[in-house]
Amino acid sequence: MASAAGVSRATVSRVMNGRSTVDPAITARVQEAAIELNYRPSNIARSLSIGRTTTVALVVPDLANPVFQQILRGVSTAAATDGYRVLVADSAEDPSQEASIARDARQRCDALLLVSPRMPTAELDALLLDVEPAVVINREIAHPSIPSLVVDYADATVQLVEHLAGLGHRRLAYLGGPRLAATDAARRQGIALVRERRPELEIVELDTGADLAAGHAAADAVLASRVTGVVAFNDLVAFGLLAALNELGVAVPKDISVAGYDDIDLARYATPGLTTAAVPQDELGKHAWRELHAVIDDESHPATTTRFSARLEVRTSTGTVPQQIARAQVTEAGPTPDGATEEAVEQVPTWAAEGDAMVLHRSRDRVALARYENGSRLPTIHSPRPYLHPVHSLAGVPLTDAGPVDHRHHYGVGVAVPDVNGTSHWGGRTYVADVGPTLLPNHGRQVSTGVSVDPLAPHLLVDSLEWRDEHGEPQLDERRRIGARLLDDGWVLEWRTTLHATGGPLEIRSPATNGRPGAAYGGVFWRLPKAERTTVLSAGGPGEEHAHGSTSPWVAFVQLHRDRDGDRETTTLLTQTSPARHWFLRAAEYPGACPALVWDTPLLVPAGGTVETGVVAALLDRALDQDEAAELATGLR
Repeated sequence: MASAAGVSRATVSRVMNGRSTVDPAITARVQEAAIELNYRPSNIARSLSIGRTTTVALVVPDLANPVFQQILRGVSTAAATDGYRVLVADSAEDPSQEASIARDARQRCDALLLVSPRMPTAELDALLLDVEPAVVINREIAHPSIPSLVVDYADATVQLVEHLAGLGHRRLAYLGGPRLAATDAARRQGIALVRERRPELEIVELDTGADLAAGHAAADAVLASRVTGVVAFNDLVAFGLLAALNELGVAVPKDISVAGYDDIDLARYATPGLTTAAVPQDELGKHAWRELHAVIDDESHPATTTRFSARLEVRTSTGTVPQQIARAQVTEAGPTPDGATEEAVEQVPTWAAEGDAMVLHRSRDRVALARYENGSRLPTIHSPRPYLHPVHSLAGVPLTDAGPVDHRHHYGVGVAVPDVNGTSHWGGRTYVADVGPTLLPNHGRQVSTGVSVDPLAPHLLVDSLEWRDEHGEPQLDERRRIGARLLDDGWVLEWRTTLHATGGPLEIRSPATNGRPGAAYGGVFWRLPKAERTTVLSAGGPGEEHAHGSTSPWVAFVQLHRDRDGDRETTTLLTQTSPARHWFLRAAEYPGACPALVWDTPLLVPAGGTVETGVVAALLDRALDQDEAAELATGLR
């Protein structure tokens, strides 16, 4: 190149190394010669010259695990900005091979990153003396010149177990990972902490493994343990278990709840979405590179241990404990603290906080009747709003559905309105005249500004909410009161709502007023689960056709539920609070109903004006006939 360009070899070196001291015309001449000769610098020769490879190696237990892939991505992205490349070595979860693999990798690069090493502590200490500079991820070490990064998996475990305990679970299983994994030891430490805090919990530890196959193989042991909730070593193990449970016909979370760790990408997009302890995987990799780069440049750089926290990510793979099991737990617990038996104590429903939700219990036996979610985690396209789900009969039969396949934006019992000044507080598509249902960016949000329980009436929950449009601007205020009382053979849920047009005049519409006849949904909407058989009753007689569009004082869904526990019948009887409205009701397509705020003409509310609506529901573990339903409805109003 020097001969072709007519310059010295030193000048070529300065040009190829990007030195700015070379005349631009000479630089151009050298670069032209390089193109003509198809010259490429030799990284090997350059490494020999400068004494560095500008390459580091990352050793992982299993590259198939998405967590290690994300850490690798973080390291690679950060290292590239400093001109370094990353080699990868996989020890295939074999602790006996880790040290030799790490030493071999270190011979080919400038430094080493060890991710979740499985080898015993003595072997790890000996290895680090041979391979430094190095950084260790997911294992705390005591070394004067090697930094380490650790995730607080003990606290993550506490978060997961407390979440399940808050849903009423008392028998749990932990599906353990590799016994030599420090991260598994940290998880078991968290279990020990919870046991100290909550002696009433029974947590079974099952040695499982770290991959999908291990989780799949654990299903029989999980079912044999009679637990209602499972915390798996990682998301992969959880997904393996979910697949096996699905094959066995076990419903998640209806029959059993499942949670994992790490929050890999699939956790959010799976069905059901996986509840997990989210770990900042990419940031772990980036921070590990910053520490490693510092010790490469300065061997006297002080070693530190950086701690990262996990964040609980609640999704649909966890739910309330099955009611039959909750009752069994109460029975096993024996007499109440004052010595009285369950049968001798009057069961009064009471609301109590559990995490960020409110749960309605029968006071003494703590059997959950309904759960009030704040809705803050709902996707924007579903018009986030607080709602009740699940709502159970006294025998534990679910009488609400949330996020069903047929209408993902239906959530239990809540106030959902499709069109408030053009904003959707219903979720999903908006009906547009001459176009049809259309997905628009017009989804609003209902935000609770204060939930409280009356200390003199613990059966009554009061929530104040602000309705905001798609731009976050306030539209109206709502005050809702949700109360409960017991019947001889069931219980009553009462929901009363007042909407106050504080932000200016309101025009409330529905698809029916926008050109779709009969689709007058909007108001206090109750979405029931699908059942083996659903019969609709109303004052006009049996059948959906008599109830939909009527102003009947009441409607009832009589359902036959068929599952592995056998056949069970329930009645969900809904009565209107004043004023009487037309019923929007579906049974054949899906079971659900509400007293419609608007039917065939828009509802205009002046600035400062109010609108009241609500339902009073009787929930029974038996089928009512027409006369029985009418008589009970009269007593509720």
